Amino acid sequence: MKRFLVVLLDLVIVASGVIFASEAGKLLIWADELRKPIIEDLGKRFTELYGVPVEVQEMPFGDIRDKLSIAGPAGEGPDIIIGAHDWLGQLVANGLIEPLNFMEEIRDKFVKTAIEAFTYGGKIYGLPYATEAIGLIYNKKLVPTPPKTWKELLEIARRLTHPEKKEYGFLTQASQPDPYHSFPFFTAYGGYIFGKNPDGTLNPCDIGLASEGAVKGAYLLLDLLKEGLVPEGIDYQTMTSLFNEGKVGMILTGPWAVGGARSSGIDVGVARIPTVEGHIPKPFVGVQGFMVSKFSKNKALAAFFLKDYVATKDTMLALYEADPRVPAYKPALDVVARDPVVEGFAENIAVGIPMPAIPEMSAVWSAWADAITLFCSQKQPPEEALENAVMTIRKTLKCQ
Repeated sequence: MKRFLVVLLDLVIVASGVIFASEAGKLLIWADELRKPIIEDLGKRFTELYGVPVEVQEMPFGDIRDKLSIAGPAGEGPDIIIGAHDWLGQLVANGLIEPLNFMEEIRDKFVKTAIEAFTYGGKIYGLPYATEAIGLIYNKKLVPTPPKTWKELLEIARRLTHPEKKEYGFLTQASQPDPYHSFPFFTAYGGYIFGKNPDGTLNPCDIGLASEGAVKGAYLLLDLLKEGLVPEGIDYQTMTSLFNEGKVGMILTGPWAVGGARSSGIDVGVARIPTVEGHIPKPFVGVQGFMVSKFSKNKALAAFFLKDYVATKDTMLALYEADPRVPAYKPALDVVARDPVVEGFAENIAVGIPMPAIPEMSAVWSAWADAITLFCSQKQPPEEALENAVMTIRKTLKCQ
């Protein structure tokens, strides 16, 4: 099957006339349509200074990882790719990308969480440029001052919630079920997905979804439903539509919801997710960055390009303008964080946890979602639902 895919890729290359292969003395970069113009401009300046051609091949973001896994071993891959940190598990395990040793020299210029996201087995495999996480988005008209504690959030929610009018103080889609958006509930008391080995790598057989902290956090979500503060199973579209109509004080989601709210005339604020009895809920953090192919014929050249031409304030700000995600590069973050909305998301990112970048994470989502459905519909208590989910995950992963 793999040989068939390689042949198919070769046919596509011939038919399109595009050279996908790394060539000595020439940089080939795979980037999606949003990043391509920025990297092309950067490449032109690099070529003018050093005489090194830089070709940027447009590739749909969702295709980059899988195409590298086919093209790289066949000698057809690029020198540099732009992708997500949670690709690392597959890319490193399959020997497809190179550790970036120079990142140790400049790691302090990047947000700590972003460096952690691109670290695998003690080595840094990516130069991060953008980060994202969910946070507490609020309507300043209804909630002039955002809550700092869960107790304050509940007080506001009770005061503003009138279900008969479809008005709510606080909404979350976590019970839909949505494990991604439910994660801060699970981490509020110390719940986790995977524990860590002594060397800092994730241990896929140490699953913390049924730990004491995770169960206690699940009750935070369940109590919202039982009290009638959040309707069970509310979806993203309904939640954001009500927020954009000015009927909701606060929602728990990411920066992708801000544009629609602002277009609807909502004076939007973003704050850190409130503390729970002194504990900080930790959202998932997603990070995007630049990686170097193991099959590149220009590894030193690619490292130089990334260190001296990508890791600059101007480049990072240009990438931000093309796609406004919170910068991972501190000098750029200092500039854009003058926007209180960006600053609010940055505060959540700073305390967040990178999405686990190991292949075993794929075994978690459906079992976790099933558990959320069961305890939110009160068909099973959180303890039972989560314990069953962990048993399912351990069986799938063949943990002893």
